[in-house]
Amino acid sequence: MRKFVLIAVVALSACLGLSACNKQGDEQTAQEQVQKAPKPTDINDAKAWNAYLGQLVQANLQGMKAPQPYAYLVTPGLTEDQQAQNARQLQGVQDTVARGVLPGNLLAFGGPSSAATSEFVVDAFKNANPGSFKDVIVVFIGDKADEQKVADAMKPTGATFRFVEM
Repeated sequence: MRKFVLIAVVALSACLGLSACNKQGDEQTAQEQVQKAPKPTDINDAKAWNAYLGQLVQANLQGMKAPQPYAYLVTPGLTEDQQAQNARQLQGVQDTVARGVLPGNLLAFGGPSSAATSEFVVDAFKNANPGSFKDVIVVFIGDKADEQKVADAMKPTGATFRFVEM
């Protein structure tokens, strides 16, 4: 459910951002008009994290040809419910990775815990076929310390990897 909320936030933000760019003709002016959500301090505030991560995803849509990105909010996994949610979401992403993703799509992963998110991405792509994500953009939103681990997991897939620091 949170995945769909994040996708809706990203899609709405993208629409608003694109319409502002068309009216102003200047991306900087449009970005200044969009209120920036601050980085949340409460790791359990899913609504605030959706807003924060949604704006980071929106800022990294360049090159995407699909109608909308696939954004995944990875919970910190501190409770049994969060762990179960992450496990269900991981299974869904692993199924998607096994089937493959069409070129031009963008998959974004983020969450309050960069370590949990990086482990999630590595686990999700560990069985990906070499070269199966050519021309697919994978965005990892996290800490610099986790960037290389995720980049190494993406390398064999052929995906265009983007790191966004929180």
